[in-house]
Amino acid sequence: MGIFTVPIQISAAEGGESMEVEAMVDTGSFYTMLPDRLLRELGVKPVGTRRIHLADGRRILMNYGRAWVTVEGESEGTLVAFGEDDGPVLLGAYTLQGLALAVDPAKERLVPSDIIMYRAAS
Repeated sequence: MGIFTVPIQISAAEGGESMEVEAMVDTGSFYTMLPDRLLRELGVKPVGTRRIHLADGRRILMNYGRAWVTVEGESEGTLVAFGEDDGPVLLGAYTLQGLALAVDPAKERLVPSDIIMYRAAS
């Protein structure tokens, strides 16, 4: 599968100003990650810290917060990680699953997907 990007609209979970950015689709990344400076500009506040295992093998503590994201016409609240100011914008698996979107690797695009539940409500 190649690497591809998609435009995403992001704002604080409480609303307010939003911004469109290009995000690299990264199903190997759990959280969606944006530069710390950008998230704070939009009013996204850290609500906690999580231990993150990076692709280069390092383990670091990273702030995370709540944001509203729109991708491919689908909108949902999600958790976002506060990355380095010069770091990439990543669209992670947690957000993709919340939006019911999956990767079509052949066409390098996002497509609607079914939500998987193990048992229907009684």
